[in-house]
Amino acid sequence: MKILGINGSPRGERSATLQLITAVLEGAKEHGADVDVVNLIDLDIRFKNACSACFQEGKCADDDDFPALYTKIKAADGLVLGSPVYIDQLTGQMKLLIDRMADGIQCQIFTGKYGCSVATSGDHAEQAVVKYLNHFLQMLGATPVGDVGVAIGKDPGALAKAQEKARELGKTLAEAIQTKREYPNIEAFHKRFQEQFKDIIAGEKPEWPGDYDHWVDQAWVW
Repeated sequence: MKILGINGSPRGERSATLQLITAVLEGAKEHGADVDVVNLIDLDIRFKNACSACFQEGKCADDDDFPALYTKIKAADGLVLGSPVYIDQLTGQMKLLIDRMADGIQCQIFTGKYGCSVATSGDHAEQAVVKYLNHFLQMLGATPVGDVGVAIGKDPGALAKAQEKARELGKTLAEAIQTKREYPNIEAFHKRFQEQFKDIIAGEKPEWPGDYDHWVDQAWVW
């Protein structure tokens, strides 16, 4: 059971967000998970240029750090996404990663897998960020099991309290992976989402052969 944490904070190792991600991973590790963490600020991930190579060929054409990270993401059984709040939303580093994973949404690369999200803020919008990150996980086909968002500017002890919640969240994540826990509302979302993309993928076969071949391999279209 592999769980990967992805830190979208520009502060990297010095970030409060990483402390929350680490707490989640510690909780998961207590339940047998093999854990790892990536600081996006340490990687060369370029802007998406709308080349559509991932849709057409099933792989990224850019020669940066994204393809290797994407391979690691796809090999994981669980994802922990984390970002601080920057002007009411997640950071540019995290949004770059999300934008580069467009084919992951169309191919539902995290189907049958799980995830969760954490966020830190000075005083507001942390709940909006974890909601967005968990929605992104759902769009990848994953099942988000919860979130922890904390406004650390309001209470000097808030981060420590949030870390305890994050450890419990990590345990929940590991247990969900081990037991293949079902969440009916999320499963219903996945079913609707897959039906929507089935028509798009099958109808656009000449334009997106890479994604179409993936859907055929999964027996989602034939």
